[in-house]
Formats: sequence, structure tokens, C-alpha cells
Amino acid sequence: MDTKESIDIIKSSGQKMKFSLDKLRNSLKHSGANHELVEEIVSKVYDELFEGITSNEIYNRAYSLLKKNKSVFASKYKLKKAIYELGPTGFPFERFIAAILQYSGYEVEVDIVVNGACVTHEIDVIAEKNDTATLIECKFHNEEGRNCNVKIPLYIHSRYNDVKAHWVTNKNNKPLNKGWVVTNTRFTQDALTYGKCADLYLLSWDFPENDGLKDRIDRLGLYPITVSSLLSKREKQFLLSRNIVLCRQLVEDKFYLDHLGISNERKSKILDEISQLCKA
Repeated sequence: MDTKESIDIIKSSGQKMKFSLDKLRNSLKHSGANHELVEEIVSKVYDELFEGITSNEIYNRAYSLLKKNKSVFASKYKLKKAIYELGPTGFPFERFIAAILQYSGYEVEVDIVVNGACVTHEIDVIAEKNDTATLIECKFHNEEGRNCNVKIPLYIHSRYNDVKAHWVTNKNNKPLNKGWVVTNTRFTQDALTYGKCADLYLLSWDFPENDGLKDRIDRLGLYPITVSSLLSKREKQFLLSRNIVLCRQLVEDKFYLDHLGISNERKSKILDEISQLCKA
């Protein structure tokens, strides 16, 4: 099964790349599907490949085959796209990052206005842990294929330095640790190089290696509500507007499903799906 590995597929960014069976196989394994199901889907997708097929078309086919088998597999498989669905504004993404940090032992505040030496700044998330405070700026992209270039950490570093120059450590303010830049996409190499040089902590979809956003989500079972393959877009937007951004939060506040007028039978299926994700 290797004659089609030389075909070009079109990424979301418009760039061409060679199709990779291993990449498809690994992403399916990551969903929790067993070996037999993974190989069955790989075979079906492979048979339907053609020169110039888009990565989205490949994804949609694999997703539909997973969903037919088990919705929780499909939900895990769509994690990256689910984070894009937190848009179109970056506000739910900020809440999502704050929730991940909160479940990781941080005390968090969202959208806090603080004074700098020169101007005031609205900080997306301030997180406190181990007697230090961390300033976190979130850069959300709702279009696939867009990466964070060096301008983003440059800009955020200057804001951090302005705040730091005015920061007073007292009973209300813990000592500043460092600045974070978090994105749902990826950083360019220049951005990564600058972040390291400026001592910024950069967190993206797959950086740092083995500790990126996707790794943290999987490790902690903190999936966004938008991964659900059973909730409609309107229902997801309703939940996000009530600051329910994690599946775990919906398990704890399931009464929101009653507000949506969801039948008991469907409610049971939704809660079963997201409960499995929380345990994944």
C-alpha cells in the first residue's frame, strides 16, 4: 500500500505536501480506536485518494468513519478542529486556557486590567501557583493554516516588560514569574527563537514537544465542549455563552442540557460521550 504515498495533498494553508499513511494512522490511533478499526479506516481512505485531494477531505472521511463506529473516537479525533470552533472571537479560548490551568493547580483570573509603567494593559489570564504570578496572553486563530509569527512574542514581551516595570509585590501581588504566549496553532521558527531568547514561555498546539496543548488536554482529560459529535453548533454556542468550555464542566453542571430542552434519551447519550472523554 505505497503507490499513493507519492501523491500531493493540499493543506489548509494552501501548501502542497506528500500524503503520509503513517501520519493518518497515528492520528487515528490517537483517537483511541483499536488496531483493526484504524487499519480498516486507513484502507478505505487510501482507496479514495486522488492527486490534489485536500487534507480537510481526508479528515472529513476519516472522521465520518470513526463516528459511525463510536462517537467518542470521533470526538478525540476532531480535537484540533474543535478548538477552532471556540471562535470566532478569542474569548472562549482564553476561558479554555484558564480552565486547563485551573485544573492543573493554578488560581486564575481572566481579562484583568493592570497598570504598566507607560500604559494600562488588559491581560488575558493571570495565573498564580507556588507563590508566583504568571501573565498569559492568548493568540487565537479561527482559520486553519495561520501560524504565529515573531511579531506576536515581540509585542507580548514588550507588554510584559511594561507591566513588570510597574509591578509591586505585596500581599495582593505575588512576584512575577514570566510571560506566556499561548496559541491554538503553531509558532514560526523565528517566533520560537525569539521566545527562547527573551525567556518567554511559548505554548502551542504541539510545542513544547510532548507538553503542547494537545498533550496537556489528552493527559488531563480536559476536552473543550466543542469536541462533542452529538451536540449541535447552536447548543455548543449556548454552553460557551454560559462559560461552559470544558466537557468536565458540563458533567458537573448538566442542568444546562435541560435549559436547552434536550430529551432524556439524547441527554443520556451526550453525558455518556463526554464522561468517556473526561476519563480518556
